[in-house]
Amino acid sequence: MKAYLMLLAVLMLCFGDVLAQAYTGSGSSYFCQQEIPDTVFERMLGKSFAEGCTIPREELRYLRVLHYNKEGQELEGELVCHQSIVDDLLDIFLELYKAKYPIERMVLIDEYDADDEASMQANNTSAFNYRQASGMRTLSKHSTGMAIDINPLYNPLVKHRNGHTRVYPSTATPYIDRTQDFPYKIEKGDLCYRLFKQHGFRWGGDWRNSKDYQHFESHSCHTGITR
Repeated sequence: MKAYLMLLAVLMLCFGDVLAQAYTGSGSSYFCQQEIPDTVFERMLGKSFAEGCTIPREELRYLRVLHYNKEGQELEGELVCHQSIVDDLLDIFLELYKAKYPIERMVLIDEYDADDEASMQANNTSAFNYRQASGMRTLSKHSTGMAIDINPLYNPLVKHRNGHTRVYPSTATPYIDRTQDFPYKIEKGDLCYRLFKQHGFRWGGDWRNSKDYQHFESHSCHTGITR
């Protein structure tokens, strides 16, 4: 009995904070992950899990979290990511939730038929999507589930080439100027940035030749795959 009580005390010490922040309501749990349920996979099939997808379903995980928008409303969020970063994302989104860091929307990109442009215009935070990188013919790191885009409308991908500037999403031109203040903006050194960096992610806002302010990707990903 003494050994059992000691073990229980250690578990509470290590995991008490996480357990205290795990929410259950209407039969659903938050800040938790599982293998892709059949009902979720049906939503993904032919969309984010496109024909010819080379990432096994068994390597992907489904997350449910809670988050706040800028109005302070508590919202449900869902993501699909690679199993190797699932614990990192759960830790990050728990801390963002506790700090009431604003995230406007977080639903599977399949709600937009896996159309990245439509999802970004809706300012939807998403991760896994088996697709080509924006403006390129190579696969995106989102194809492996090892990258995530946060509040993408206000944190666009900006590419400069041959004197031309391309912005993704196309409606995000007002948010190219990062000296301006506006809601949902990710800045170097803010909480979102710090948490992802602490968990070993790269930020697209640090890139030299283009800037992808919405984008965080894991270092340990399949080589030869880009944003």
